[in-house]
Amino acid sequence: MSGGKKANGDGGVFGKLFPAKYDFHQMLVDQAVEMTAGTKALHDWLKEGTLSEPNEIVKKEKAVDDMRHSMEESLMIAFSTPFDRREIYSISHQMGQILDYAVSTYLEMRAFGVHTDDAMLSMATSLHRGSDLFLEAMKSVTSDRPCAERLIRDIRKAEHEIDNTYIEAMAEAFRMADVPEAMKKREIYHHLKDAGRALSSTVDILHRIVVTFA
Repeated sequence: MSGGKKANGDGGVFGKLFPAKYDFHQMLVDQAVEMTAGTKALHDWLKEGTLSEPNEIVKKEKAVDDMRHSMEESLMIAFSTPFDRREIYSISHQMGQILDYAVSTYLEMRAFGVHTDDAMLSMATSLHRGSDLFLEAMKSVTSDRPCAERLIRDIRKAEHEIDNTYIEAMAEAFRMADVPEAMKKREIYHHLKDAGRALSSTVDILHRIVVTFA
């Protein structure tokens, strides 16, 4: 994983958090790159609509998991303050959760034979946009705190879009005469909503770090 042991000499927000031996900021940026690529892969797979084998989603989910495990090992060595370790562990874990829900989405769609509808694609679009903004916020947090704050507000908008689409989609599903089909769709909608909640938790942690250690 790139950046795993770079010296951190930026002196910014993460410079106050992370010891020089491990560049945890770069570790989180690297993980966010893979997480964002994974949400794009989910979006592209849903847009394709063929229920094909989603190899790219699986690949990115594994990459994020590997990065998270590597970070956990480094945290055990590098940190002596439980608060700092918890924050960094949590933000890394939540990024992994986003792709866990992406995997659950494709697994159940293929198992249940559910094809993409407008609501699913809309939620996936908002999820990817929010993930991409999160990546930019993570990059900016050491050098441009006002930019990170603006990006965080934009991520919140993407989260709200997911919630609103979920409510509208569920209302439509409840009106369906085909009850089994409605139940199948409800499962998929819920996984996408949970991915949005994981994104929300991730940005909550990032925002807390920015506010507390700026």
